[in-house]
Amino acid sequence: MVGVGVFLVASAVALPLATADAVKPEPDSERSTIAREGRVAAHLEHIRDAPHQLREFMRAMPKGADLHNHLSGAASTQLLIDLAVQSGLCIEEDTSTAVPGPCKDGSRPASDVRTDSAFGEKLARAWSMKDFPRNKPSRAGHDHFFATFDKFMAVTTNDFNGKLQADVANTAARNHQKYLETMISPAFPQAAKLAKQVGYDKDLAALHERLTSGGKLDRLVNAARKEADNTDRDFRRAAQCGTAFAQPGCKVETRFLSHALRALAPADVFTQLELGMALAEKDRRFVGVNLVQPEDDKNALRNYRLHMRMLDFLHSKYPNAHIALHAGELTPEFVGRKDLTFHINEAVRVGHAERIGHGVDLKHEDLPRKLLHTMAKRGVALEANLTSNEQILQVSGKDHPFQTYRKAGVPVTISTDDPGISRTDISREYERAATTYGLSYPELKGIARTSLEEAFLPGKSLWNGKTPKRTYRPVARCAGQEPGASHPGARCQALLDSSPKAQQEWELEAAFRNFERRVLKHSL
Repeated sequence: MVGVGVFLVASAVALPLATADAVKPEPDSERSTIAREGRVAAHLEHIRDAPHQLREFMRAMPKGADLHNHLSGAASTQLLIDLAVQSGLCIEEDTSTAVPGPCKDGSRPASDVRTDSAFGEKLARAWSMKDFPRNKPSRAGHDHFFATFDKFMAVTTNDFNGKLQADVANTAARNHQKYLETMISPAFPQAAKLAKQVGYDKDLAALHERLTSGGKLDRLVNAARKEADNTDRDFRRAAQCGTAFAQPGCKVETRFLSHALRALAPADVFTQLELGMALAEKDRRFVGVNLVQPEDDKNALRNYRLHMRMLDFLHSKYPNAHIALHAGELTPEFVGRKDLTFHINEAVRVGHAERIGHGVDLKHEDLPRKLLHTMAKRGVALEANLTSNEQILQVSGKDHPFQTYRKAGVPVTISTDDPGISRTDISREYERAATTYGLSYPELKGIARTSLEEAFLPGKSLWNGKTPKRTYRPVARCAGQEPGASHPGARCQALLDSSPKAQQEWELEAAFRNFERRVLKHSL
């Protein structure tokens, strides 16, 4: 397991788990919880106009999971610059792109940032949205955002995944987030080589046979698993896990979504998707697949329905591999009417998406109310990325369908997307949602709970019912006990032992209880 552990808020104690039903819950524990929530909600309303206090409240509040996160775009810009320096890379002066040395005319050593602060600032602006003006033309933010990946690509190869993960996990821990699903491209060079070797066939069954025959896919899976072993080793070394100096990120559980690059040729996309789905069924560190790169890219648009058919076919071969899809990260500024009408629908109805990333073009989809009903009925969640949606698409506030999804009963989570590029974190995303949409503390708490409920963690849920109509009452085996209590009964303990999902949810409840008690203690 990569970086597996449990993170509770700073003053929380470890949870000794009992093996007997001897401990009786307080008879009014549910009423006490509701009353405590109400008092914390009142405190939040009191500090809404106090920016510093509000930020501290949001930072300290347990956030559950971040389910939409790109590892290379999530690492801090400063780490990327440091890695460029350590690797002896050069920076092309006209494009700010990192390239291998030795430095040629028109480039300079990345190490010059140590003595030239203006150069360092220029690089930080080129590699992130730092100081990016909001009044630029509509495509400017989109183009600058996506261009950053190519500029720092030389320092986000898989060789650096462990260091990137340590940085991202430490940030998550400092923001009281306890679970992370992050997107990576496993064994990318090997997958590209195999795709070229196998070629493409419109008959997906025949393509699958060519890809798997002679053990070719098995060898690719083994290469990806070995790469993950190296990432795990490098992560533990970078975060000093298992030592007296262990960093907080060691206690954030991290799992991976393998992504396919939708702008590439069909053979590459199919190979990357099948690799990711095979990994999800063979290695517990990997949970599923996604499609990345700009949704408005010409190849991505041309092949969108083909990609959904690929996922439909591969889902029949790997039914236990989860699927989350970027869909609807579009506006009329970027594509024509035709391409606005079906992307989310196809992802849900054909691509077997269990979660939708972004979903911004909802109102342009064919039969949007029917789509919302389908998503709510099936429990297909929305991964809301509020900051990146403003930076890339210039969509925010009432123009964003965040509340439309919630009112329709679609499970909604809050995530960061590329927080390193966007200069944000999970706490700022919760704060943005709270201030923009006037969310109460119980609503924010519900979103955090939903994030774990919709995580691709194995095992049964702690909660009865189906999100979003969930009342957050424990299942029968844990009924009558306050969720997160230090001593669950034997039957409840058996559930926690058998279900990583239920275990994470139980621990989140303990973190909420401790957070609420501290808020009330210091606000009296």
